[in-house]
Amino acid sequence: MTPAPETPWNLLRLACGMLLCAACAIATAADAPGEIEVPAWFKHSFLDLRDDLREAAAANKRLLVYFGQNGCPYCKRLMDVNFSQKDIVNKTRKNFDAIEINIYGSREVTWLDGRTRSEKDFAALLRVQFTPTLLFLDEKGNIALRVNGYYPPHRFMAALDYVSQRNEHKMSFGEFQKSYPREPDRGVFHDAPFFRGEPYDFDRRKPATRALAIFFEQQNCSGCDELHATALKADLTRKLLARFDVYRLNLHGGEAVTAPNGAKTTAARWARELNVLYVPSVVLFDRRGREVFRVEAYVRTFHLQAALDYVASGAYLKEPSFQRFVQARGDAIRARGGHVDLMQ
Repeated sequence: MTPAPETPWNLLRLACGMLLCAACAIATAADAPGEIEVPAWFKHSFLDLRDDLREAAAANKRLLVYFGQNGCPYCKRLMDVNFSQKDIVNKTRKNFDAIEINIYGSREVTWLDGRTRSEKDFAALLRVQFTPTLLFLDEKGNIALRVNGYYPPHRFMAALDYVSQRNEHKMSFGEFQKSYPREPDRGVFHDAPFFRGEPYDFDRRKPATRALAIFFEQQNCSGCDELHATALKADLTRKLLARFDVYRLNLHGGEAVTAPNGAKTTAARWARELNVLYVPSVVLFDRRGREVFRVEAYVRTFHLQAALDYVASGAYLKEPSFQRFVQARGDAIRARGGHVDLMQ
């Protein structure tokens, strides 16, 4: 199915309506790197994104807007790991003009609507709560792809290829990745004792007693291998998962599914409707079947546990900023004498 082109106004409505879920955190200087510098080849922009779009199009490039913050370990990984690899750097520089936005910054940014806002307000407008977030914009300012959180090099290269080849009107990013060369993996579709089996009936028209956690995975998935070898083996993770009805679905599977709204579908069709682009992804729903959070990028144990706690505790109802929740949660752990390792 070819998606309809988005106008800038549709873009604004879409971006403002999305609940963005990804791996990131606010960290203290003791727990994470402080200042994070972008590569020198990032564009020195006056942050009038209308001009930046025109200049990129004139050079047969697209615009890449990076939202980051100092002290973000995943931002540092993006800079130190991805942008230290020659093939990634060459492909990014050839096909994109890259611009940095500090989600807490005060520089003025002019968006497609002609209004000028601070970096902080601009990030809030687009509901960028987590870092890094990358917006790949087409020539008209529509989002060709949004990357919420850190993608390891292989997956990041796939994102670059998807956008630079103008695939967004041909196929979804998830479909594109099916034919993309795979990373080495164990070839195992992992099971776990807390995954419930069939029937996959997630009907929540009548509120359930617990929230719902859906893990989207697949057999050939190095990220799934790591998730099961690390975060899902941790005792605290399993205690938090005990507060959910937990299921695992094959991202491209044909198994029958009843969606929270009662619709009959399949795992693959439902994943497309949810716009699940990455494996593993964890989509969290409340007791009424409303999606309230998702984890859809490279994530370690601490951040997965934080996401589960954010929903299971109901904190998302009072604190709309996941980053502030993560900060408070980390502070509480330290106050009890515990250790916080953001990259654990």
